[in-house]
Amino acid sequence: MDIYKVNDIGELIKDNSYVGRGIVAGKSKDGKKAVAAYFIMGRSANSRNRIFTEKDGEVFTEPYDASKVEDPSLIIYAAIRTLGNKLIVTNGDQTDTVYEGIKAGGSFSGALATRDFEPDKPNYTPRISAMLTLDKDNFTYDMSILKSADAEGTACNRYTFSYAPLAGIGHFVHTYVCDGNPIPTFQGEPERVIIPDDIDEFTNTLWAALNEDNKISLYVRYVDLESGKIENRLVNKYN
Repeated sequence: MDIYKVNDIGELIKDNSYVGRGIVAGKSKDGKKAVAAYFIMGRSANSRNRIFTEKDGEVFTEPYDASKVEDPSLIIYAAIRTLGNKLIVTNGDQTDTVYEGIKAGGSFSGALATRDFEPDKPNYTPRISAMLTLDKDNFTYDMSILKSADAEGTACNRYTFSYAPLAGIGHFVHTYVCDGNPIPTFQGEPERVIIPDDIDEFTNTLWAALNEDNKISLYVRYVDLESGKIENRLVNKYN
């Protein structure tokens, strides 16, 4: 087993019908850009009834058809927020938990220590999160997964990973291994994936690889480390 293998993310997920929600963080191949991406998938009508919207640089999940919303509690939230030089990306309302924790002088892991996995028995969907801390000419990033300790949701295990970025390499964490009933949760460390220089190449690779029936929305951001210039791509299945 090559522990330093770097995967093509398209090849990694193209035959997997349901990886759930996923976060990628890393550095472009030329070493000039910090990169973050977030996508959502859904199996139920309630989960599929969503789009991403961007407002003032922050990204939110919103209903595609408000009249069809059944339960907004776990599907409507701020997915991406910024606070100073920090970019926060999560798959739930823990985005706000991290934001408020950092604002109060706390840490990424400290804020998430107050949260558990999602209460959606029997899946107990993991909460996945990332935070990029941007500095002039470079950055660091942290990733987290909060998951049930057992099939009954008895306790929460919390894992935090901290990275010094390497050019052309990102890390990918997603909620599920594959489809199932209950759905098996993500296992092990975030997977190493290739991060190209071109935002459109990365966006297209991700979107094309996600299962056609279950994919919903994708957001990709590239931040130039020298100039601070931001490039975004937002793709919704339902426009």
